[in-house]
This record gives sequence, C-alpha cells and structure tokens, in this order.
Amino acid sequence: MEAVPRMPMIWLDLKEAGEFAFNAAVKKSAVSVPRDFEGCSTLRKYLGQLHFLQSRIPMGHGQDAAVPVTWTEIFSGKAVTHEDIKYEQACVLYNLGALHSMLGAMDKRVSEECAAGAFTYLRDHFPHSYSVDMSHQILSLNINLMLGQAQECLLEKSMLDNRKSFLVARISAQVVDYYKEACRALENSETASLLGKIQKDWKKLVQMKIYYFAAVAHLHMGKQAEEQQKFGERVIYFQSALDKLNEAIKLAKGQPETVQEALRFTMDVIGGKYNSAKKDNDFIYHEAVPALDTLQSVKGAPLVKALPVNPTDPAVTGPDIFAKLVPMAAHEASSLYSEEKAKLLRDVMAKIEAKNEVLDQFMDSMQLDPETVDNLDMYNHIPPVLMEKCAALSVRPDTVRNLVQSMQVLSGVFTDVEASLKEIRDLLEEDEAQERKLQELLGRVPPAPGSPPGLAEVSKECSKYLELHEKASFTNTELHRAMNLHLGNLRLLGGPLEQVRAALPTPSLSEDDKQVLQNLKRILAKVQEMRDQRVSLEQQLREMIQKDDITTSLVTTDRSEMKKLFEEQLKKYDQLKVYLEQNLAAQENVLKALTDANVKYAAVRKALAEVEHKWNTTVQTLVASYEAYEDLMKKSQEGKDFYTDLEGKAAKLLERARAACQASEAHRQQLLERELKKQPPPRPTAPKPPLQKKALDEAGGPEAAEL
Repeated sequence: MEAVPRMPMIWLDLKEAGEFAFNAAVKKSAVSVPRDFEGCSTLRKYLGQLHFLQSRIPMGHGQDAAVPVTWTEIFSGKAVTHEDIKYEQACVLYNLGALHSMLGAMDKRVSEECAAGAFTYLRDHFPHSYSVDMSHQILSLNINLMLGQAQECLLEKSMLDNRKSFLVARISAQVVDYYKEACRALENSETASLLGKIQKDWKKLVQMKIYYFAAVAHLHMGKQAEEQQKFGERVIYFQSALDKLNEAIKLAKGQPETVQEALRFTMDVIGGKYNSAKKDNDFIYHEAVPALDTLQSVKGAPLVKALPVNPTDPAVTGPDIFAKLVPMAAHEASSLYSEEKAKLLRDVMAKIEAKNEVLDQFMDSMQLDPETVDNLDMYNHIPPVLMEKCAALSVRPDTVRNLVQSMQVLSGVFTDVEASLKEIRDLLEEDEAQERKLQELLGRVPPAPGSPPGLAEVSKECSKYLELHEKASFTNTELHRAMNLHLGNLRLLGGPLEQVRAALPTPSLSEDDKQVLQNLKRILAKVQEMRDQRVSLEQQLREMIQKDDITTSLVTTDRSEMKKLFEEQLKKYDQLKVYLEQNLAAQENVLKALTDANVKYAAVRKALAEVEHKWNTTVQTLVASYEAYEDLMKKSQEGKDFYTDLEGKAAKLLERARAACQASEAHRQQLLERELKKQPPPRPTAPKPPLQKKALDEAGGPEAAEL
C-alpha cells in the first residue's frame, strides 16, 4: 500500500477584507498575503498586533473607539460588517486556518494540524454570531476535517515507513473516526443549509473516505493476523476490507481520476490478498473463519492534535507596536481573569470528557444503534437489489426455458458421444479377446506376422477421446449441479413479487418481545437526550466565557481588590455548573437502566440477528442465481460446441474401428486356415475325438469343422 496514489483533500477559501479604519499599508499587507508559509507568518503577526491594540484601545463591540470592520462571508459572498475589532481578529484567524488548509492539501501534505489549531482557537475564544462561516457548527466541521486530513497524512507516512500493521490499522481507524465526526456535522440540516452547494460535494468525498480508510484499517488487521498465523481471522479481515472498499467505489462516482486510480490500486492489493488468503485457508490451513463482530474492534489512535495558537507569542508577533499606548496593569489583570475562566472551563471539561469517555466505551461495548436496533421495517419490502433482478427477468420470460433447453441439448450430445466411445471400446475389447483365443489355439504369444494395421491407432485415439470425455464429464456434472442449484431461484425471481416476498424470512415477535424493544428504544432516546443536553450546556458555558469581558471594571478596581472581584464575577457560572453536575450524575442511573434493558433484549437481539442473517443470505443467494444465469448459458454453449466436435470425431473413429476389426477378423481366419492345412490327418484308431476336431470346434465352430 506504500505506492497507493494519494486521495484529494478539502481546503477552504480565504475570506476577502473590506472596510476597516486602520493604516492602509498594514491592512493591505495583512489581507492580501501570498499563498505560502510566508503568508501564514504575516497573518500571525497581524493577529498579534490586533490583540495588542485591542488590549489598549476600546475598539470592541459597543465601545467608544469601535469602527466598522467589513469582511466577505465565504458561502454567500455577502459583505458582513461589525463595529468590533475582535471581528477583524476572528476573520484573520479564519484566513490563517484556511491558508494552512490550502497548503496542507498540496503535495507536501503538511500544515493540517496548524489549520485545526487556528479553527479551534477561533471556536473557543470568539463569538460565533459574526458570520455563518464562523458559526460553531462550521468551525467544528472544519476542525474535524483538518484533524482527519492530518491523521491521513500521518497514515501515508506510516505506510511509507513500513510501520507495524496493527499501528497502521489504528491510525487508519482514527482517520475514519475523525471523518465520521465531520460527516455527522455535514448531515446536520442546519450545517447543510449554511454550507450551501458545497455540502453535497464534501459529504460525498468524506463518506467515500470513511469506507476507504475503514478498508485500509481492516487490510492491515488482516496483515497482522497473517503475521500471527491466524489464517481464519486473516480471511474475514480481508473480506471486510474488500466489502468496505466496494462501498467506497460505489460512493466514488463522479470523483476525479486520482480517486479512481487510488481505488483501483487498492482493489488490486486487497483483492489479491483476499483471494490468496481464502485459497490458502481452503486448501492448506482449514481454519474456521470467525464472524467479524466476534473480533475485537479496531480502536483509533489519535496521533495528531490541533496545534495551539498563542496570539501574543513574541516569537511570532514581533515587537508590540502599541506598547506605550496604555498601562499594562489592566491588561495583566484581564489576562489573569481570563486564566481563571480558562481554569474553570478546564475543570468542567475534564469532568465532561471523563464521563463522555465512559459513555462512549459503554455504548461501544453494547453495540446498540437507536436507528437500527430492530430493523423491522426492512422486512416489509423487497430490497432494491432484488427488485432490480425481478424487473430484469420480467422482460425475459424465457430465461428458465432457454437454460433448461440448452442443458438438454448438451445432455443429448453428451450421451451420443458416450455411446460412440463405448461402442468403440467394446469393439476393441472383442477384437482383443478373439486375438487371445487365436494365440492360445496356435500356441503363439507374439502377434502373428502380417496383422492388419489400424487397430493400434484406433485404440490410441479412443483412449485420448475417453480421457477428454472423462474430464468434460466432470465439468458437465458440475454444470448440471449448478443449474439445478439456481433453477428454482430463477423461477422464483421470474414469478409474482408476492412469492419473492414470501420467500424472504421475517421475524416473529411476541408482545413481550415488542415491549422489550420499545423499552430499549426509550432508554436509548434518554441517552441521546442526555448527550444533547450536555453539549448544549457546554456550549452555553463556552459562549458565556467568551462574552465575559470585565475590562471596564478592572480599570476602576484597585489591585488589592482584584481577587475579590474575580470571585464575585465567577459566581455567574455557578448555575450552569449545577446543571452540568446534575447531567453528569444522571449518567450512572441511565446506564444502569440501559444495562437491565439490554439483558432483556439479548434473546430478542439474537433472534433478530439470526433472521437478519437468513434474510441477507437469502437475498444474496437469489442475486447470485440471477448473476449466474449468463455464466451458465455461456458454459452450456461451450459444452455443446465441445461435444459436437467430439461427436464428429468419435463417429469417424467408430467407422475406422469397425473397418479395422473386420480386417483383423479376416486376417485371423486366413491365419487359422493356413495353420490347419499344416496339421497331419487324424488316426482312426484313436478312442477319443480328434484333437484337431476338438480344437477346431473350440476355435471356430462349423466353419473350422468343415476345414
């Protein structure tokens, strides 16, 4: 896989700047940066100086020195204006992330972590109401896209460096996790409406990548199983990789040639691995192939992170050009308060993340999806893939009859050839028996001189035809077996749809079973409600912290009173913290109820899984029968052509055999007559029948007796 062509990456457009009453030369150099790393450096310097300016002059929203700041919103192209210097900072920070994403999508495959860091800082430290392209949903989407692409770059390097298969599998699984998060955001109706027309393109590419990198993960799990000589596991991992890659190929329609080339290359690798593994296991190792869900799932290894952004890092910003404008005391106090807010947020997030980790692990172990916990609806319909086959057969009503007739013709020719070859073999065996009798009579072991030619050639050709017939007979038998296997299914597919639906297995649930299902779904809904509330409370806390600016109070507060002021100001977060604590505390009870419900669900789940397996197997069998039809017809025609040719050759050989046997019989009669003439007449005094007479009787019947 180290030579696999690279997948394309998503990159973001830069925002265009409009009005801002700032030095024109500085403004121009900051917003019209080159698309390279020098441009990134320029944006960082400008961002830092804006931060220094903001800390000294009241240019924020509603403040005395605020001036209009205008930037173009990416998705709509509309100009958006706010009288807030933080809006200028936010847009510059957005462009920093976008430029890093652009550079990351180039051949060098770097800078994605920097892009994720810029968007993370923008999401966590600025209001989300400035413009659509800087909303919380869009920024979270951008972060997951950038982290996914950064992990993808790491995966490429890991494969080039020939890292251990299990590590590569975990890295690839983490790519899948990041892209799943991005896909969930893309599927959100609100996010989709914000993105506009690019949503479909991004979603299609991300969905394809999810299946593609899942296939890569299972490919390397199969390699690890191979290294551990677990040949059954190797087969199922390669099979799963092949299935996921096929899904990726389906989703890749309309993607550029680089994507198609990567998919073809990967198909060659995975297809070859699977075929080789299956063949080896079938003929050499004979290990049981476990079900994929019985194996340990591949847990992602997040080896990339959003690189932190520090707007005031002197190594990046250079000298503070506004250092002499205002006293630093207020700025320092504000920084201290910001640190108190950050500490509060870290403490709360540590608790949330700990609970979320427990919840995620618990739900992963349960393997319960609220959307597909019963799957009962799918049994009410014939699946589209089967409907497609039924429709195809409905316009070809002679399918079964044509197949049966073709096989009947083949059987007829087969029987004729077998009869001809049997007759030839019988003639040769009869001639050989007559030849042995003559030799016994005459007392000679070697063949008599002057034997008619042709029988040896006939015998040799007969053996060749018999060998061909025997090999073809096995193929013919297999062909008939395959036809009988698929014939009933083809008749079913060509019949009424009601019969097709009736042939598909359906679950039979009691009222108690249905009640168990409803209870489980209710508790799963509670779990989701708890998750949503937790996210909402976290978002409220973040927004509250972002809007919490006490600079005005700090200017008029004595340094000795700063600690007391901080304590008073931080009390505003107490109510949100209480709600979050209640939410986190409720998790234990919810999970206990889910555990109890899942225990009762176990028997129902097993029954539903068995029915679903039978349903899928039935569908796959019917589809396989349809797809086998053309192959059966082709092989049937090949068999008819082969046996027609062999029939002609056998008929000619039969004529030659008859002629050669007749000549051989005539030759034996001549030889016998000559030998008898050499014998002396019998003595009349002998009490027993003449030996010659007895011999003649035994050898030739009345003709020999006359001699």
